[in-house]
Amino acid sequence: MATGPQKYPGASTSSWWQTKWGGDLMEVNVAVLHTTEGIGLPDYDGGSMAPNLTAVADMANKRLRWYQHFDIDRSSRALRNLAGGVQTNTLNVVQAEFDGTCDYSKRERWGSKIAGKDYIYWGNPPDWALRDMADYLRWLNANHGVPLVGPEMWLTYGPDSRRPGVTPASYGASPARMSFAAWESFKGVCGHQHVPENDHGDPGSLPFAKLIALAKGATQPSEEDPMPTPNEVAKAVLTLDGVIAVPGAPATNPTWTLSSSVTEILKRIDQVKATEAAQTAAITKLASLVGSGVDTATVVAAVQKAIADAVVKVSVNVTGADSKGV
Repeated sequence: MATGPQKYPGASTSSWWQTKWGGDLMEVNVAVLHTTEGIGLPDYDGGSMAPNLTAVADMANKRLRWYQHFDIDRSSRALRNLAGGVQTNTLNVVQAEFDGTCDYSKRERWGSKIAGKDYIYWGNPPDWALRDMADYLRWLNANHGVPLVGPEMWLTYGPDSRRPGVTPASYGASPARMSFAAWESFKGVCGHQHVPENDHGDPGSLPFAKLIALAKGATQPSEEDPMPTPNEVAKAVLTLDGVIAVPGAPATNPTWTLSSSVTEILKRIDQVKATEAAQTAAITKLASLVGSGVDTATVVAAVQKAIADAVVKVSVNVTGADSKGV
């Protein structure tokens, strides 16, 4: 029996294939990630090879736009399932295709197209794309219990010139491909390259550790994250010790500014200096009276006057006016 929400928030159902192709009811515990090896939303041969969802890169607005083709707990059709062996599409698997490529040979250009500008190379995706992928996995974990774990090995699709003589091929019978037993016991997130009875190598060398860290709530700077304003920085600093109160909302103090708060800080510093100056003056006065034979009252009066004179002097420097006249 399917439980939990069956539609991914914000996903369009304009390419809905469940009505035509049905599918088995499941309780998903595995998420398989694919790449379309194309740009835009595929037709999937009339839906006969469609996943549950497709994420299309909106490069201009730096976001993934989602299209849903089957319910989350309904088997889709993007994996090969041979006779005998194990089940693939129907083994509690939710599948998502991400448009773009995992092909290492297209890591910079794809014909006239430029990676990062016109399409995504998923071996090195932009931060915003990985963030949106992570948001999807976080949602699956929170609403369907799909564990945020997966294989350590995510092989490059195609030769890697950085490793001469070594061709880490994710396609075919690669070391990343799971055995039947491993697949049947697996729960978590994997790629098409890990599924038995299949030969596809997508999504290639996806930065999986970083992806899972984001899905678990880690933060990272991204190109659209704004720099903090001076007032935001000041609020963060000024409230650390709770000494200088900063309004929590503009309505509390609409005139609060960084410059006014800096002035307050400088006043506090000068007050500390005043105390230090007064103590120094008092000590100096005491030292001058040692052995002079004056009585206790005279010493106390002299010290009090030294402290008062020092505080008044610093107060004039801070406020611009003699504090005795305020």
